[in-house]
This record gives sequence, structure tokens and C-alpha cells, in this order.
Amino acid sequence: MKKIILITNILILLSLPAIIFSDVQAEEKAGKLNGKKIVMIIAKRMFEESEYKYPREIFDHEGAEVTVASSTLSMATGGSLRVKPDLLIDDIKVTDYDAIVFIGGFGVTEYFENPQAHRIARQALEMDKILAAICMAPRILANAGVLKGKRATCFPSVKEDIKDNGAIVTGEMVERDGNIITGNGPGAATQFGEAIVSALSE
Repeated sequence: MKKIILITNILILLSLPAIIFSDVQAEEKAGKLNGKKIVMIIAKRMFEESEYKYPREIFDHEGAEVTVASSTLSMATGGSLRVKPDLLIDDIKVTDYDAIVFIGGFGVTEYFENPQAHRIARQALEMDKILAAICMAPRILANAGVLKGKRATCFPSVKEDIKDNGAIVTGEMVERDGNIITGNGPGAATQFGEAIVSALSE
């Protein structure tokens, strides 16, 4: 009888790692963005570190598949952060993603008049994707013509530019108008990421 009890206890102990692993797997699968694909577009130099870092952490935590795109496949730099892009902005196929996210920072000026960035912004709305931009990056959307009559927010240095392109600038930390989400700068990075998660979870 003692032998049977001992064997039973050993079997229970041996099965514990599998049970724990199973629970961990279930937890990992519980993310709000499982199955969702997001492309984050950063400048090759001087993208805003926190605007990339905090939303990226949120997306990863929620189980999204994140691709990073830039105008280079070499290391992109933002503050103390170095990121190796997965894809060139020219090669982005909007159909492949649920959300397009433009990250700000001073380096984002390289996309203000970039035809590919404008194409991506327009196609994202045409295809009913989530289109997001933070800090100075909403100017890309404005120059692409997708902010006309839309509520938006941005970094103060581009406020007049996006107003001139028809945006209704609200000055909020984060603004959402339909599928368009904008943030006003580094201080809004976490709220911006959360707003994208909320939109993708609907």
C-alpha cells in the first residue's frame, strides 16, 4: 500500500511541471492582440525612444506580431536605443497588417514628403486598418491628406502644419477619430499604445 502511495506521489510531482507549463501557455495565449499584426515605422536616425519602446512593450505583452520598418535595414537609432528594422518602408504591404503605427522624433521629418509613407497612410484607411501616429508623425498623415476634417493631436511644432491640411487639432494627449489614432508626444506614449490595443480589440 505504501509503495502505491509513493508511486502516486511521484507521478503527481512529475506531472507538476507540465501543469505549470500548460498554465503559462494559457496565460501567453490570453493576450488581447493574439493573431494581430502591427507594423511600427521608425526613422533611421533620431526616432523618439520612448514612443517606440512603451507601445512596443504593450503590443508584445498583448501577443501581437510586431514588424519594424524603416528607410534602412541597418541599425536605426533613437536616443540610447538601437533597433534593427525587419523591413524597408518601401516594401510594406498594408494588406499584411491590422495596424500601421508611425513613431515620432526629430528624424521622422524624412517621411513628411515621402510618397511611400503617404501611400501607406491612404491605403490603411481605404482597407479599414488602424492608422496611428505620434508626436511629429501626424504631419505625415496630414500631408497624405487623410486628416482633413478629422480630430487629431500632435507635437506643438507641427500643429500649424496639420491644421493647414484640414485637421481639427484638439490638444489632447491622445485623440481617436474613427480608425485614426494620434498622440501628442513622448508623455503620451503609453496611453497611445493602449489606445491602439483598444481599437484592435473591438
